[in-house]
Amino acid sequence: MEPVSAVLLDIDGVLTVSWQPLPGAVDAVRRLRAADIPLALVTNTTSRTRAAIAATLSEAGFPVSAEDILTAPAVAARYLADRHPGARCALLNSGDIAEDLSAVTLVPDTDETPPDVVVVGGAGPEFDYRALNRAFGHLQHGARLVAMHRNLYWRTAEGLSLDTGAFLLGLEQAAGVEAEIVGKPAEAFFGTALAHLGVAPRQALMVGDDIESDVLAAQRRGITGVLVKTGKYLPRTHQNASGTPDHVLDSIADLPDLLGLPDR
Repeated sequence: MEPVSAVLLDIDGVLTVSWQPLPGAVDAVRRLRAADIPLALVTNTTSRTRAAIAATLSEAGFPVSAEDILTAPAVAARYLADRHPGARCALLNSGDIAEDLSAVTLVPDTDETPPDVVVVGGAGPEFDYRALNRAFGHLQHGARLVAMHRNLYWRTAEGLSLDTGAFLLGLEQAAGVEAEIVGKPAEAFFGTALAHLGVAPRQALMVGDDIESDVLAAQRRGITGVLVKTGKYLPRTHQNASGTPDHVLDSIADLPDLLGLPDR
């Protein structure tokens, strides 16, 4: 294939599952580093901060730092500052991401003044009836709906689990609103990653396990797309997808060979 100047890598399902490295993933990233190819780890993960993700990956052997990681919460913070400056935001999310939202005004559930924006992150036990109904009430009173992503499911060590998209659809339909999406597959998310790496779309390659949100979304931005058959990959979603990936690999372990990198 044509030489690439930078690589965007999804994390969950591509490098790890339940934060455990997939076979060959650590070596693949090390080979990319050895070839001096700039990397950006782009993820819709909303359960951990960039620093926590970097620490976990480093402990597993991946040569990465927090500066290499772009998360949906980090992009959401920038988006809210640009599009909804000064907004009071009610957050529905599973996991502590306060560090990456330090510039956002988050209101507690006990605050009786309606928020300006309902911000929806990753799904988990916190997405119970009471929390979803409270968000629904805010939307009925005019709050805007901003979602970090609309993934329907992700893969854990126990199998596939429901994600935000399954609940977001219900909120949109019930409240008659459309969510503003800031994570993948939003074009702005990829634009932020490209700007971080300082490359044009045609110079970059995106590797993901979600054919729609990772791969085809990147291709629509002009980035070369690579689908891996790990993580949430399912043959039926591949077959029924809205487009065709530029490349399909069994796993991230095959990426260095696709790029023509020398063996270490």
